[in-house]
Amino acid sequence: MSDLFALVPAAGYGSRMGSALPKQYLSLAGRPMIFYALKILCANPDILTVFVVLARDDVHWHRYDWSEFGEKLQPLFCGGETRAESVLNGVLAAELELDDWLLVHDAARPCLSPHDLADIIEALRNDEVGGILALPVVDTLKREDGDCRIAYTENRAGLWQAQTPQMFRTGLLLHGLQKNPGVTDDSAAIEAIGFHPRLIPGSPGNLKVTYMQDIELAEFLLTRKDRR
Repeated sequence: MSDLFALVPAAGYGSRMGSALPKQYLSLAGRPMIFYALKILCANPDILTVFVVLARDDVHWHRYDWSEFGEKLQPLFCGGETRAESVLNGVLAAELELDDWLLVHDAARPCLSPHDLADIIEALRNDEVGGILALPVVDTLKREDGDCRIAYTENRAGLWQAQTPQMFRTGLLLHGLQKNPGVTDDSAAIEAIGFHPRLIPGSPGNLKVTYMQDIELAEFLLTRKDRR
């Protein structure tokens, strides 16, 4: 397997949280939220370096102690206006080999388990394209008509809910993001240039903290005794 690196885009502000503090720094079980994503990634022996992409004017990062991660954690102050731009800037700043694997994970997914992280690495280490953690959609989906009424029910067969990490070759991801700067996740950039990423079944507990009410659930998941 080629060398494996991780990248965490954390240059946004999480406007849907309604907080003056950027979402990645909100307190979660006594730590800034981003701590948990970084801890899981840095603890994995297959990952050589974990890059965290921060806003150029980030004033919060140095207020916390990250020394337990040592030199394995490398901050990059090159974030962009969008997630895709931050990932692209981070890839360029990291100066990796094009054949290296890059695993991109959201700072707002603090409950990724070591088991799921190991699963995606093992499943994709010999894959030609790469792939993502995801869950088959189980809820009934309704299409809105623009006036908060149901237009029709969507067919959920074959639909999956994308999660992170998402793992691709650095060169392929770089090409996809340069050609498609408006994507909302890394897989979409790969799909847009004609490739078909693999779906790796994840866990419902790998939730994305989007609203303030998600904090309580994330704290419960982080502190439960049987977390894998």
